[in-house]
Amino acid sequence: MNVSGPPLLRRFQPHSIRGRITVLITALATLLLIPTGILGSMLARQAFSTAVWLDARQEAALTAAAWRAGHFRHIINPQVAGIDLVQVVAPNRRVLAASPAARGMAPLTSFWPSQQDPMQDLQACTHDGFGCLRLSALRVTPGPDSPVVYAGRPIEGFTPVAMFDLLFTAEVSVLVLLTAWATWKVAGRTLRPVEAIRSDLATVNVNDLDTRVPVPAGDDEIARLARTVNSTLSRIEQAKLTTERALRRQREFAADASHELRTPLAGLRTQLEEAQLHPDETDLRSLLRDALLDVERLEAIIDDLLLLAKVGATAPGRKPVDVSELVRDEVARRTDRIPVRLLLEDGVRMHAAPRHLARLLTNLLDNAQRHARSVVEIGLRRDDGFVELWVGDDGPGVPVCERERIFERFARSDTARSRGHGGTGLGLAIARDIARAHCGTLVAAESPYGGAMFVLCLPVSGCPQNTDAAPSQAAIRRAAGPYAEPPRVENVPAPLNEGHA
Repeated sequence: MNVSGPPLLRRFQPHSIRGRITVLITALATLLLIPTGILGSMLARQAFSTAVWLDARQEAALTAAAWRAGHFRHIINPQVAGIDLVQVVAPNRRVLAASPAARGMAPLTSFWPSQQDPMQDLQACTHDGFGCLRLSALRVTPGPDSPVVYAGRPIEGFTPVAMFDLLFTAEVSVLVLLTAWATWKVAGRTLRPVEAIRSDLATVNVNDLDTRVPVPAGDDEIARLARTVNSTLSRIEQAKLTTERALRRQREFAADASHELRTPLAGLRTQLEEAQLHPDETDLRSLLRDALLDVERLEAIIDDLLLLAKVGATAPGRKPVDVSELVRDEVARRTDRIPVRLLLEDGVRMHAAPRHLARLLTNLLDNAQRHARSVVEIGLRRDDGFVELWVGDDGPGVPVCERERIFERFARSDTARSRGHGGTGLGLAIARDIARAHCGTLVAAESPYGGAMFVLCLPVSGCPQNTDAAPSQAAIRRAAGPYAEPPRVENVPAPLNEGHA
């Protein structure tokens, strides 16, 4: 079976990044340490060889000086440690004196230094019994008949080649192993947060998107990766919540449409069938008038249902809005049966969707005009980073037990706030959804005139881009607290019990 090179390499290639980093660093360390070890061994051997030559030269010089001084004639006592082979040889190759280790031996070498170069270093490998020798040859005197001193030692006795090779081989091997071990440990410690991120991501599923991966300390690549993963999970969770909210609104839209449209459609059908059965007894003008009223009611319900389905499902276009001017404009374009009192603080600005904010105010004013006897009042102020707007009237009011239920779709109280007073039953539901889409609150309370008062509380900075349009906790706390009228009143004097508003 033929195995090509690349598949075979891939077979033995480590599968983990940790293993690949370890193999790469170990290979680089091996490529660097092996030549370094070889070079170190060569330099060490060269240094020892040079030291031996120097010792041999020193011994030859000392022996030549002693011979010239006549300190000995036949026996030489070496003075340099390690140099135990010393001879003084005459020009006729007769050994005149020798050290105890060289006694009785022939001349250590046949080489004879010249007068021009009286000292020579040489390696002789022809002597029996000692193998190769490292020698230094020195002429005793400058004359032509000067004897020569040979000093040296066997190569095997002073050059531990095998020991140096083994030492450097062991050193290189230990360094390579230490490099591999340290790389494995450091890579494992570095990649440990990545494994933690992987294991946490493996547990994330569509039903559990609130899991977040651990973020290691620092600002390196892994920490930035963890923060990016958490940001992505947050966006996915936000997208899931938005999708679920849109689906829930679609289901509510279908249920509300099928429930609420049935009544006017049934009434319209009854009128038309009765006219068909008794054409002679039918007043055509009355029939057309009643049919148009039912059609107008159907259109109003459909428009409100469509708006209710859109609010919160998609983020409206928000921009800086002068709420004071918006309230004045909305009130000015209306022709209400009861004049509206304005208690407005000038220059109240916030970040909001002006069309939605205008629709919220319109719904609250329509509700107040429908049930008020003689007073409809709008108040506005900015306080502690929030915009507070309230619409009050002197109508029958809302019982405490009904103040949450009236914000449900098609919810009506059993008293004056009934179907007979007009409206689709969606105005307050739309108003509250708009408030929530701006991360605010809308609650019902009692007005100073005994009627209903609806209090809107919105953050000035608007809703953050990555929120799910939920009311902020600060807005909820403010909505539950007491309200005081702003000090400046426009158009009309303040009511007597103004301080309790």
